[in-house]
This record gives sequence, structure tokens and C-alpha cells, in this order.
Amino acid sequence: MPLSSTNCATLCAIFEVPTRADIVWDDFERLVRALGGMWRKPGQTAGSGRRAVLNGVKGLFHEPHPDPRMKKGSVESARQFLQNAGITPQTEGCICRQTS
Repeated sequence: MPLSSTNCATLCAIFEVPTRADIVWDDFERLVRALGGMWRKPGQTAGSGRRAVLNGVKGLFHEPHPDPRMKKGSVESARQFLQNAGITPQTEGCICRQTS
């Protein structure tokens, strides 16, 4: 099933270089679910830690708070996680606008 335009926009934003710092956590969370991934809290004392599994690849992320936007390092980790899971905008048929 193809991704929605909103999920494609999030995927493109994650892969944009230079790395963005305005990607909203909930959008990333929805993207992983739309790709067939799952989310869960790692444990009682994990605080803001969130574990994702996508295509057999595991990732551990920090859910930002109180600001819902992901920091650049988190976006880079999300990009690497998606790449390791075999996901890029191209593999999902997303058309990303070019910035110059």
C-alpha cells in the first residue's frame, strides 16, 4: 500500500540534507507505523525512550519533550534506522521536492 502524501512528506524531510530540526515526533511515529513497523516503550524506567521495529531492524529513540520537534541528531538516527530497514523515499515511491 503506498504511503499517504503526509507520510511521504515526513520521509522526504528525514532524508533532506542538510538535516532538518523541525520534524515532529508524532509524524515520525506515524510514518514508521505506516511502513508496517511497531512502537513500544522499552521498560518501566525508560522515561522518554521508545523502541521501534521495522523490517526486523530495531531502533531506540528519545521522544522529545516538551517541544515535539526532533533534534538533528535524532533525525539522523531516524534516517539511519530507515536506511537499515531498506526504506528510502525512492523505495517507497515518494517524490521529494528539490531544494537549491
